[in-house]
Amino acid sequence: MTVLDQAHGIPIDPDDAFHVMSNSRRRQVLLSLSQSEEPQTASELAREIAAIENLVAPSEVTGEQRTTVYVALIQSHLEMMDDLGVVDYDERGKRVEATEATKPVANHIREITSACYDPEGSE
Repeated sequence: MTVLDQAHGIPIDPDDAFHVMSNSRRRQVLLSLSQSEEPQTASELAREIAAIENLVAPSEVTGEQRTTVYVALIQSHLEMMDDLGVVDYDERGKRVEATEATKPVANHIREITSACYDPEGSE
């Protein structure tokens, strides 16, 4: 980690941060973990993400919808995010928790999302 990284409060390489933020499911994992004081299971995250993707309440997510997201989280996203240091993923227990990089990256996601939001749909 460089002095510049420390000054900005995100203890990961900028390229890694951009890579993590390039996928909507990874962004949602970071947003969810940044708002929770407790670790979450991959299943809980999958249900929440499936609800968002399908525009339904979490209680209305079907098993197939949750499974589709769960498999993607387990097979590709969570381990990679752990390797980059933005989450702490316990593969055996399928539990995910925030690291010191989670909240700063999530804050940038919120800022970008807010800056890009256009309620009028105009250019």
